[in-house]
Amino acid sequence: MEIIIKDLKKTFGEKVAVDIANLTIHSGEMLGLVGNNGAGKSTLFRLILDLIKADTGTVRMYGLNIDINVAETEVWKDWTGAFVDESFLIDYLTPDEYFQFIARLTDTTDEQLQEFLAKFQHFMADELAGQKKLIRTLSAGNKQKVGIMAAMLLRPQVLILDEPFNFLDPSSQNAIKHLLQKYNEETGATILISSHNLQHTVDICKRIVLLEHGKLIHDIENSEKQALSILENYFEIND
Repeated sequence: MEIIIKDLKKTFGEKVAVDIANLTIHSGEMLGLVGNNGAGKSTLFRLILDLIKADTGTVRMYGLNIDINVAETEVWKDWTGAFVDESFLIDYLTPDEYFQFIARLTDTTDEQLQEFLAKFQHFMADELAGQKKLIRTLSAGNKQKVGIMAAMLLRPQVLILDEPFNFLDPSSQNAIKHLLQKYNEETGATILISSHNLQHTVDICKRIVLLEHGKLIHDIENSEKQALSILENYFEIND
């Protein structure tokens, strides 16, 4: 599903967190959002998800302005999955209980849930399914896995993941790259990820957007993985 951003601005005091005049994310696109700390990546995701309100401008998803609090325009939430941070989790549940809760919300049958979990068997690494640990007691990496899986269990047409490679070991990083690519290919979902890991982002995203101080600095077509050298040169020069 297409996402259209126009004249979007968000400030915190005197700090400009996001200031984007125009950005269109095309339906079915895998877009990577990169930038240094404080570039505005997480703030932009929160604006797209209507978790915070913009000072000015609009975000349109599914042809709807997402920041209008009208019941008829809230349907975009049914088709959108996201994991931004631990606040998205219900940490007094076990992973199994949390997945079952999400399954009930989405009318997913037990059989469908088991089929879904089977696809993530390698990713879970025998540390989540069937365990009795509460989410709050899990490592940061395993919390990250639970959040990513729950977002994908929603079967979203728009999937937004903030730093999905954070806290994951190399095996899990590679696993989630393949899972995201396969999900995009099978469903045609629009996928947005932010990451400090340039290599992983370039590997799976055919378009890379670079933010600095809330502004769009580069919008790079990456069908031939050409973005990596551009980004490495940019960050080397600016460091």
